[in-house]
Amino acid sequence: MAVSATTHPTLVDLVKRSTPEGKIASVAEILNETNEILDHMVWVEGNLPTGNVSTTRVGLPAPTWRKMYGGVQPTKSLTAQITDSCGMLEAYAEVDKALADLNGNTNEFRLTEDTAHIEGMSQEMAETLFYGNEASEPEAFTGLGPRFNALTGAGNSDNVIAGGGSGTDNASIWLSVWGPSTGFGIIPKGSNGGLQMQDKGQVTLENADGSNGRMEAYRTHYRWDAGLCIRDWRYFVRICNIDKSALTVDAATGANLPDLMFQALERIPNLSIGRAAFYMNRTVLTKLRQQHTNGVANSTLTMDNLGGTMVTAFHGVPISRTDALASDEALVS
Repeated sequence: MAVSATTHPTLVDLVKRSTPEGKIASVAEILNETNEILDHMVWVEGNLPTGNVSTTRVGLPAPTWRKMYGGVQPTKSLTAQITDSCGMLEAYAEVDKALADLNGNTNEFRLTEDTAHIEGMSQEMAETLFYGNEASEPEAFTGLGPRFNALTGAGNSDNVIAGGGSGTDNASIWLSVWGPSTGFGIIPKGSNGGLQMQDKGQVTLENADGSNGRMEAYRTHYRWDAGLCIRDWRYFVRICNIDKSALTVDAATGANLPDLMFQALERIPNLSIGRAAFYMNRTVLTKLRQQHTNGVANSTLTMDNLGGTMVTAFHGVPISRTDALASDEALVS
């Protein structure tokens, strides 16, 4: 494959990243997102090289009221096994060795590419956690959205709350309680968890110009193997169909966000069983703050210190801004 300006940094890129003194400039990462779900999730090593098989109780044994000299039939519970797959998210960074070595700033220039690739991997992982669907993208894993996508008829429909929207510019709020017995990210059996980055050093690109021309380059490989397991759907709630264009400061029209979040909290059997958090995008979070400020003198939103970081919370449950959540979701019915 020929070297392309869209896949490999060029001299123009180098100039744009250099100061007048010839040093590598600090790049303003304006494309970076905030996706704190990657920090909150519990990650567990799966029991398969390609994912995880979990056993879930789907039926309880029925007891019998017995009368004198009457018999009782033995009963048993029912279980089902669910297999969740992992996907392999990978990327390569390649840069002309001569270009990277200009001005003696090789490592600094390569670092600017590494930073961008790591951010790109993180954004893709966060988006897949919500919208990944093996039915349309078999190479990925199935995220939360396709698992909680019906207001009626599904086994977990009770944990899908309608926000009142009817168009196609909808957003969702998620309440998740992460834990080994509720839901967790999967690390394939025997593999390393998290984003792996390997410096391949100097390599020869065999077809750099599209005509079998060679070129010396620096190469970095990035890989992140991951999946998602929901062992107990009762600990995950989706507030869907929040029409972003209808949201108002006083909740006179559109979704009343605090009320919907109260409903979500009541769906969870036990918040203390794992690591609980609300997830919403910037637009929804802004309206939530405005509705609280407008509606009550003493807001139920608080600022808590968790691990040295100030975190916004709703009735003790942290709220995390998650840019991977879209504002143009299809209507959930």
